[in-house]
Amino acid sequence: MRLEPTMKQMVMRRTVRKFAEEILAPVAAEMDATATFPSEIIQEMAKLQYFGLEIPANYGGAGLDAVSYAIVIEEISRVCAAIGLCISVHNSVSANPIYEFGTEDQRKIFLVPMAKGQAIGTFCLTEPNAGSDASSIETIAIRDGSGYVLNGNKIFVTNGGVSSVNLIFAITNRAGKEKGYSVFIVESDRKGLEKGPTEELMGMRGNPVCPIALDDCRVPEENRLGAEGQGLKIALSSLAGGRIGIASQALGIAQASLDVSLKYAKERYQFGKPLSEFGAIQNYLVNLTTRVEAARLLTYYSAYLKGQGLAHTKETAMAKLYASEVAVYATRIGLQIHGGYGYTKAYPIERYYRDAKACEIYEGTSEVQRLVIARSLGCG
Repeated sequence: MRLEPTMKQMVMRRTVRKFAEEILAPVAAEMDATATFPSEIIQEMAKLQYFGLEIPANYGGAGLDAVSYAIVIEEISRVCAAIGLCISVHNSVSANPIYEFGTEDQRKIFLVPMAKGQAIGTFCLTEPNAGSDASSIETIAIRDGSGYVLNGNKIFVTNGGVSSVNLIFAITNRAGKEKGYSVFIVESDRKGLEKGPTEELMGMRGNPVCPIALDDCRVPEENRLGAEGQGLKIALSSLAGGRIGIASQALGIAQASLDVSLKYAKERYQFGKPLSEFGAIQNYLVNLTTRVEAARLLTYYSAYLKGQGLAHTKETAMAKLYASEVAVYATRIGLQIHGGYGYTKAYPIERYYRDAKACEIYEGTSEVQRLVIARSLGCG
């Protein structure tokens, strides 16, 4: 494994960072305050192929390697975690499954506009009674002629308020001891699909998260992704790759917290000298730097394994677990370094603090990641 970035990866980082700092940074705080999704900026991101990062060029994507994908998510999230979440979910658990499991027609009809940023995707697994226990989903897809009729409710759908394409997980076989699950590509304008109001979130407020209800939503067989009964396999495969996106997002938040905390510590004077000259603050900054770098190595390593086609379930779970907990730690310590000012909206550390917590929850809680790792060790 190469530990040093390639020239292409370094150029990608510079390009994304420039875009994030010049275009996203000036509006990030307002997006958070008003819970507004920046449609015009999204169009600019589409031109840069951020919505088809790992999708080959013949389907409208950028054709990047997995490490470059992680770098893009990290740099966007370093400035605006809500938009980092948008492109992470869109790429890793919406567009990529269609590329990996879809038919050629599905790729042409759905994937191409998604990769070009003309259609934003979602991953609809969570339900009122099914969170960490994905096998408890209650949405049903019943065969009806040449298609299916879907009924059920999905909640906490990232990108839901602006999505055009939704991956819906549903039960297709209720007979026997083992339920059969399948995935359906359902367009937002399809009759029978209704979106609820945008959730009032603690953090990630620039991302329009909402519930989606399916009421006798008729879907043709051509919209089923993969074979009938393959839904759980698609979900687990998608989430394994999706953890890299969330780890990268958490890494970006952690790095941003370190950046602003170091800057503040050098500029803020107490007792006649900057905070950075006090041993306690130095220890905070040293610990932050070390943990952020460790999270980066774990995240990039898991991305490298995925890109090489090697087993990566344990490693992506480790990266997601550690990076998300580092993000929470980094924002908490960063806020402590800022003192009273950190508890106001005058400094971005307050926003980072609220954004970071979600990384320990979505796409598998920290508890679920520990379970995945434990199973890989033969402990259950």
